Amino acid sequence: MPFDDEAPGRVLAPDQICRVRVWHRADRSVTTVHESAERLYEAPNWTADGRLVLNADGVLWTMPADGGAAPEQVAITGVPPLNNDHVLDPDGVTVHVSAQDFHIWSAPLAGGPATRVSTDDDAMHFLHGVSPDGSELAYVRLDPSDSEVWSSGTIHVMGTDGGDDRAVTSERGPADGPEWTPDGTWILFNTEQFEQEPGHAQVARVRPDGTGIEQLTVDEHVNWFPHPAPTGDAAVYLSFPPGTEGHPADERVRLRLVTGDGSVSDWGPEVWQHAETIVELDGGQGTLNVNGWAPDGSAFAFVDYPIGDRA
Repeated sequence: MPFDDEAPGRVLAPDQICRVRVWHRADRSVTTVHESAERLYEAPNWTADGRLVLNADGVLWTMPADGGAAPEQVAITGVPPLNNDHVLDPDGVTVHVSAQDFHIWSAPLAGGPATRVSTDDDAMHFLHGVSPDGSELAYVRLDPSDSEVWSSGTIHVMGTDGGDDRAVTSERGPADGPEWTPDGTWILFNTEQFEQEPGHAQVARVRPDGTGIEQLTVDEHVNWFPHPAPTGDAAVYLSFPPGTEGHPADERVRLRLVTGDGSVSDWGPEVWQHAETIVELDGGQGTLNVNGWAPDGSAFAFVDYPIGDRA
């Protein structure tokens, strides 16, 4: 499937700004650590040494998580323009990315040459998770030959060397956002397979071997991108208004927090149904596509995109 190697990625609308923000768990406050009216940043990760990694203009950027300096571009070479799906390897020095050629690549987080990981040119790959031991990647696989390509998504796992690619889900969902729990026992994701209404995604979980699939959220909202805290004692996800299809930009959305006794790996629907709204914002696409939790679980980063007097 062709891609545009000159595509700049999303851009801000007139009178719109991009705000990189941090929600603090201790006092539930939100701080803005960077604001831009020129560049649309998306999807923050949080590194072990206190930096945020974001996507904009088809490349990666890093900045201090406390906002002490503006974002600086990561000089990754030999890779097509990137989309906003990128995850940090547990080794602390590697970042895995999805590119606009629909393949998964790995590169040094400090910059340098990228290496293509995925090998199947007959599939579209959208990366979302890396296993706790750094040996496997979880991604959404789409079939470009399918007339309803964007509804063909299933969850797959492959080795970080590109080998041992296998399906974790088989039902056409569509499905998205696969991410391991910190202990590696479950993959959290969002799917429409439990619902009859098109677009009505809900959070679910499945064992990495494809067994035990279970719906976790059950409500009228459209729920995407579940992200467990590295400490295993909380999770956050993005919630769109009822009737939303896909995960569009520029919607009035909610960030919802899940907490409970023990580990997120033990929480079934009875815990997830008590999720609480902690932030309401203008955003959606780009806000929380990847895991933005701080390594110690004390905060997470996200992005909003207010327009005009909503800023």
